[in-house]
This record gives sequence, structure tokens and C-alpha cells, in this order.
Amino acid sequence: MPKALGVVSIVDAVIVDLRRRVLTGELGAGAALTEAEVAETYDIARTTAKAAIESLVSERLLVRKAHKTARVVTLSAEDVRDIYRSRLLIESPVLRQLAVTGDVPAAARAAQDELVALADAAPRELVEPDMRFHRALVDAFASERISRAYAALASEVMLCMSHVQGAALLPNDLIIREHGEILDHLAAGNGEAAAAALSQHLERAAERLAALVES
Repeated sequence: MPKALGVVSIVDAVIVDLRRRVLTGELGAGAALTEAEVAETYDIARTTAKAAIESLVSERLLVRKAHKTARVVTLSAEDVRDIYRSRLLIESPVLRQLAVTGDVPAAARAAQDELVALADAAPRELVEPDMRFHRALVDAFASERISRAYAALASEVMLCMSHVQGAALLPNDLIIREHGEILDHLAAGNGEAAAAALSQHLERAAERLAALVES
């Protein structure tokens, strides 16, 4: 029987590429993005361009006030701290619960293995597997609502990660080591230690990025 292939709509394809351009810094903070420009760049209708832009506005990668051009979001120190604080409020209780069984999610181990393989890579190459590592832990809690709440933060989290890695604020080996510590504590059934390791991991990134955007 022929294998069914997923079909990606034009607007979804444009959204994916625009998101990539924002997260890699190709479109920097404050950069304007007009419907006309998007339509011309991707050879699409203005209505499709508008839909793509509005999708990224909903993800909070772009901001647009009434009757104004959309722009790539510029994170403040307060934004950074709030994003990381929100992550911690979701991730810490999840780690404590996962540690009860001592089971380490296979998807988290796989993401960690990928990070280890990227130890000598350009820092921004770690962003995507780093995000998968944390999402795998949250999703392992098997709560649709908690996963949905975390997913709502995903684009802002990845934007922060992209800034952190783009500025080399955290060395690759530190990220990898701290992820490994979290997994080791989970496997040992020590939820408090796992949550403490996570807190240190996230708070260091938040403060270094906050200091950068304040400078």
C-alpha cells in the first residue's frame, strides 16, 4: 500500500522559514517585516503573507500594533526573566514527579546524545536539540494541558536560546554537562536535586541574557 505523505500548506511553509530567519538572527531584533516584502520574497499572495505574519505575532516572535508594520520582537531583561521563570514553574514540578519512578524519558536521552555529538559545533546548532530535551521531559509527564502550556512558550524559549547561543553566553560543554546532571538525578530518583540542577541551569542563562540585553 502506498505510504501517505503529509502535505504542508504554502502558508505553513512560509511560517517555518520566517521562524527560522528570526531564530537564527537573519532577521534581527526590531527588523521590520511587511506583507509586501513577504509576498515578494516568497512569491505568494498578500493574504498568505498576512496570515504568516499574524501566526508569528501569535507566537510572540513578531509584534505589531494597530495599523503598524510588524517587527521582530526586542526582548527586554524583564521579558527574559519572565520567560525563564515561566519555564521553571512548569519544568521543576515535572522533574520532581518523574523522579518518583526513576524513569528517564528516551526522547530526552536521545536529545542529550545529539547535544553530546554537537559538543564542538557552532553554539546555535545546539538550540533545537536543547529545546527537544526540555520538551521531552515535560511531555513525559503525560499531561496534555501541561504540554500545551509549555508549547505556548516554545517560540519565546527558542528565541531566548538563540540569543544565548548566538552570543556564546554559555559554553556547549556546560549545557551538556548540566543536562547530564539533570538526567542522572532523575535516574537516581532524586527529584529535589534534579529541580535544583534545572534551576541553576535556567537561572544562569536568564541572568546572562538579561545582562546582555540591558547593556
